[in-house]
Amino acid sequence: MPTSTVENYLKAILHRTAAGQAIVSTGDIAQDLGVTPGTITTMVKALATQGLLDHQPREGVRLTAEGRALALAVLRKHRLVETFLVQVLKMDWKEVHEEAEKLEHAISDRVLARIDELLGRPAADPHGDPIPNPRLPPANPARNITLANCDTDKPFRVERILDQSGPFLEFVQRSGLKPGARVSVRTREAASGVVRCDLGVGMATLGLPEASKIQVGSA
Repeated sequence: MPTSTVENYLKAILHRTAAGQAIVSTGDIAQDLGVTPGTITTMVKALATQGLLDHQPREGVRLTAEGRALALAVLRKHRLVETFLVQVLKMDWKEVHEEAEKLEHAISDRVLARIDELLGRPAADPHGDPIPNPRLPPANPARNITLANCDTDKPFRVERILDQSGPFLEFVQRSGLKPGARVSVRTREAASGVVRCDLGVGMATLGLPEASKIQVGSA
């Protein structure tokens, strides 16, 4: 069985790949995991030897098919655990990320399958992140439509919160912009960087950087 360290490395590379990086630099991995370049070099070589990474010296790494499958399995555990903590244990969605980081390495596939069944096989976690489904082929990447670039005066539904830091999630909750909320951008002022949104039951005002972290889809 892979160690928690191996799983964290593969998951960090998967996150970078999902963000559009075909090849992930070792410097990016070091930044994400808070480790030294020397540690990264040693681990990357070990993962490449195990067939989990394709390492291109002086360029970076990419996941092999086996490495990607393992990374997706870890990500699936993380997001199902987050959903369980929120829906069943009624924990605050701002607190579950760190708990899931610990539990994702300990939970068995058998227990995970029961959690998935209990939750009704959810497609996304409480933050709107898609839960990888081993029974279905990978979905095509969605267009990155956010409150910062969507059409104005058109109804949308909040689908995903891209920044899951505690302060930002608290702001999202306070503003009523959690996944599932119906929203229309009324004005977007490039000069001031202010976006004003209509939620039907009130207005929410946020800056363009914050708006770019809230992904929306058709209402």
